[in-house]
Amino acid sequence: MSTLTAPSHTVEPVVEAPRGRRPHTRRRHGFGFWAVAFAFLSVMAFATVPAPLYVIYQARDGFPTFTTTVVFAAYGVGVVAALYLAGHLSDVHGRRPLILVSIALELVAAVLFLLWNDVSGLIVARLVTGLGVGLLTATATAHLGELRVRATGSPSSAAGAGVVAGVVNLGGLSLGALVGGALAEFVGQPLMVPYVVFVVALVVAFAVVLAAPETVDRPSSPVAYRPQRLQAPEGKGAAFWAAGTAAFAALAVQGLFTSVAPTFLGTTFHVTDRLAAGATTFGVFAASAVSQIVFARLAQRAQIRLGMVLLVGGLVILAVAAVLLQVAGFIGGGVIAGAGVGLLFRAAIGSAGALVEPARRGGVLAATFLIAYAGLTVPVVAVGAALLVLPTLPVLLGYVVFVIVLAVVAGSRLAARA
Repeated sequence: MSTLTAPSHTVEPVVEAPRGRRPHTRRRHGFGFWAVAFAFLSVMAFATVPAPLYVIYQARDGFPTFTTTVVFAAYGVGVVAALYLAGHLSDVHGRRPLILVSIALELVAAVLFLLWNDVSGLIVARLVTGLGVGLLTATATAHLGELRVRATGSPSSAAGAGVVAGVVNLGGLSLGALVGGALAEFVGQPLMVPYVVFVVALVVAFAVVLAAPETVDRPSSPVAYRPQRLQAPEGKGAAFWAAGTAAFAALAVQGLFTSVAPTFLGTTFHVTDRLAAGATTFGVFAASAVSQIVFARLAQRAQIRLGMVLLVGGLVILAVAAVLLQVAGFIGGGVIAGAGVGLLFRAAIGSAGALVEPARRGGVLAATFLIAYAGLTVPVVAVGAALLVLPTLPVLLGYVVFVIVLAVVAGSRLAARA
């Protein structure tokens, strides 16, 4: 007597769903992983599209460099506000809803850029852009790890998802600057076409994220709202603050190249080409993304130490090139520093996320990103204020010294705990 059994390959394995959520197959979770990665990439790229366009706005409206830093600071304020008020809410309400709200905010910002592009409009648009980014960063980072584990069935695959999250985060920032600069240089209507292109990308991102599975349990009882606390997990304060400070230092380098670096190129080196401005920012952020891939197999402590060497060495080259008026050295130093930023930033976020269990990871990551984006904003505003009373070169050199000291101190502490 024989028995008939269905071929095992005809039944798609179903992953156990979080409480109150619909179950999905591993293949669907794999699709969701790439859908969220695409959305993450699109939002982060949109965040840097205006970087090479500031010189056009500035030439058209005649505002000083300090106004550029105020416009950029509005973005940072939006990021920090969203992280503080809502960056942790995905631990309770789910990852997907917050990602969808983030994309919707970026679409609103794109419309503002298109319809209201004087200085006041730019400030509002950048504020809304920052709000969307603040909602997304910690949420998407946590969601990618959870989707990857469910798609593969292996908890160890979360490490690979962390690499993808870091690459998409910083790689998206590099892509946006390059696309914005290229479109501004080679296509008509440079203050319109880049935003139209990203409206299309963001609409596609919204659509594909709708199909991504949710990975967070619905609470069995209502959870009282509270803002994000800048509080370390119990008994892990030193490790948390080391990670946060390292992330602050890393993004302080990126802040330089998404705000006032194009102005430095124009005033110090007389480089006013829009593509060159975008390509410079692209090079720094692309190096951050590529270094995470190239050195992914190194132990975390080795990554941190290499990141410190590259960041410090690159900034020293950049400073010397600024003194000697060597534009190639200025850009090359930025790229080298960017590679160090990628390693240091990824190690900081990975260290912070590993301090708690998955159910609390969104909140801890949101707190770490909150500290990090303060590094993207506060030093840049200080640079803008300093430029009102000091020449460009001393301000740049002072910024470099500040970031080097902070990176060495924070990176050393982070490496000691790796």
